[in-house]
Amino acid sequence: MVAMPPRTRIDFGEYLRHRRAGARPPDRPAGGPGAQRRVPGLRRQELAEAAGISVEYYVRLEQGRAPRPSREVLAALARALGLAGAERGHLFRLAGEPPPEPPAPEDLVRPGLLRLLRGLDDTVPVSVHSGRLDLLARNAAATEIFGREDGSGPFRDNIVRHGFTESAPLLLGEEGADRYARWAAAELRAALARYPDDDYLRSLRAELAATSADFRGHWARGEVASARSAVKRLLHPTRGWLEFQSEMLHDPERDHWVVIYASAR
Repeated sequence: MVAMPPRTRIDFGEYLRHRRAGARPPDRPAGGPGAQRRVPGLRRQELAEAAGISVEYYVRLEQGRAPRPSREVLAALARALGLAGAERGHLFRLAGEPPPEPPAPEDLVRPGLLRLLRGLDDTVPVSVHSGRLDLLARNAAATEIFGREDGSGPFRDNIVRHGFTESAPLLLGEEGADRYARWAAAELRAALARYPDDDYLRSLRAELAATSADFRGHWARGEVASARSAVKRLLHPTRGWLEFQSEMLHDPERDHWVVIYASAR
């Protein structure tokens, strides 16, 4: 295991001390031993016990004298300190490790983001989809250019499935539909890498593999989606061909993707 640089070890130890001081101590019986505490937060021994590591090792971590902790130790420290989201991610990054993926993507869009979508109803098309690739929200401007999805079933709102329907070439043209299908298969592969045990994503892949030769062909490429910026041409039923520059912005805490469509002309 590669050791942390000295400056990083010091920053890591300082963050541990700061979070320990702000952590809630265990409940003690009134009048019992330890009921009166001289300092706020958790004691080193309490935190070490909660994380399942030795007090000596924890003290060395705080003092910046310990080697790089494993991901298991980092996860245990995060649980013991009650860290989640950005705070847990910061702990992992300080130790030189990528933060763990959330156990599952959120299905609820932040209220503030929904207000933003409504505020842009008459100007900029915006949509939001989850890490499961389900469309969660779309403002009026986006609905006007994309139309409403027909159909039923568990994958009705899934943007990957949309790429393998008969309506895709009607909206995007043959060439555009093929590009979208290629992107959709690669995006599904990336989502399955983040959530390999997700029943919904596994079922989506199984259904597309069983029903779409086009999907099977694109899946066989073994590609993983990475492009977050693209020019898209859409055929509107009354306005003709429209061209947009699309940009995808990520909310890592909920694993939501906000897609903004700006006119390319």
